[in-house]
Amino acid sequence: MTAERIIVYLLMLSVLVVLHEYGHFLVARRNGVRVTDFAFGFGPTIAKWTSPRSGTVYRWNVFPIGGYCQMKGEDGKSTEAEQQREFRTAGTYDHDNFQAKRPLQRLAIVVAGPIANFIVALVLFFGAALLFGIPGGKVTTQIFQLLPGYPAARAGMHVGDRIVSVDGRTVSDGNALVDIIHASFGKRLHVVFERDGSTQAVDITPVAGPDGKRVGHLGFQPLPQTQRVGVIQAASSAWGQFTGITGATLGALGSLISHPSTVAGQFQGPIGIARVSAQAQQFGPAIFLSLAGMVSISLGIFNLLPIPALDGGRAVFILVEMVRGRPVDPEKEALVHVGGFAMLIVLMLVVSYQDVARAIAGQGAF
Repeated sequence: MTAERIIVYLLMLSVLVVLHEYGHFLVARRNGVRVTDFAFGFGPTIAKWTSPRSGTVYRWNVFPIGGYCQMKGEDGKSTEAEQQREFRTAGTYDHDNFQAKRPLQRLAIVVAGPIANFIVALVLFFGAALLFGIPGGKVTTQIFQLLPGYPAARAGMHVGDRIVSVDGRTVSDGNALVDIIHASFGKRLHVVFERDGSTQAVDITPVAGPDGKRVGHLGFQPLPQTQRVGVIQAASSAWGQFTGITGATLGALGSLISHPSTVAGQFQGPIGIARVSAQAQQFGPAIFLSLAGMVSISLGIFNLLPIPALDGGRAVFILVEMVRGRPVDPEKEALVHVGGFAMLIVLMLVVSYQDVARAIAGQGAF
C-alpha cells in the first residue's frame, strides 16, 4: 500500500465525515440554531474565518482527518440529559440555543448527519454510473476479487493483476480467458500476468468450483467491463446498489448480534477499509466512487446505532424525553454512557484485531 493511496483513502474518509457534519450544520441552521464552529480536521487550528453574518467560525485544523460541527448549547462535556436539564433550570435562554428547540427539532438535527451520508452514497453511485457506466455482460482479464484457498491465491496472484497470456497464447478478452480456464480442469497452465508495470509468470492448475463439477476454476473474479447508460438506468442502478448494500449491512449487523462468532471476522475496520481502498484505486474512478458510497452508507448506519457518544445514542435519549415529557435522569444516563462506550471500544478492538490478523496472514496489500 503506497503513501499516495493512503493519502487518497484518508481524504475520501475525511470528505465523507465532513459531509456528515454538514448535514448537522444545514438542519441546525434551518431550525434557527447557531453553529459556533464548523471544522475540517482535528487538533490545533491553523487557519480560521468567522462569518460576519452568522458568527460561525470555520476552522482548518492541523490533522486533516474528519471534522466537527459544534452548536450553541453543546459544551462537549455534559451529557445530553445534563445539558437539557441545565438549560431548563437556567431561567433565561437564547432562542438560537440547541437546547431551546423542541425535541422533534433536536432529533432532526441529530439524525441529519447519517441521513446526509445516505444521500451522499446515492449521489456517488449515480455519478459513477452516469459518468463511467455500469457493469455489462463482458469482463476484462484483470483480477477483481480473489477466493482464499484457490489456486490463484495460493500461487501468489494479487487483486489488480492483469493476465496477458495463457500457455503462450495472448489473451485480451476476459470472456475468452474464462472459457480457457473452464476448459482446463486438472491441466497445468502457464499464466503470464502484469503487476505494477512488471511481468510475472506462474504455473497453475484449475480445480473444481464450489459445485464440484469438472469445470476449471482458478478462484478469481475478473473485473467487469462497463457500458454507458442514460440518466434513468443510472438512477435505477444507484438505487439498486444503495438498497442492496444497506440491506446487506443491516443483515450483517443482525447476524453479529445473533451469531457473533461466525460473522465477526467479516467486518472491516479502518485498516481493512484502507486495504480495500488501495485495491479499488487500481480499477479507476468508477470502482473507487462506488467504494466511497459503501463507506458512506457504513458511516451513516454506524452513527445511527443506539450507542452513547454516537448520533443514534443521542437520538434515543431525545426519543425517551419525548415519551416521558422530561429528560432522562443524568445519573442513569451516565451509567448507560459508560456501558455503551465500553461496548464501542470492545467492538473497535475486535474489528481492528481482525484487520491486523488478515494483514499478518498475507491477505492485506502491505
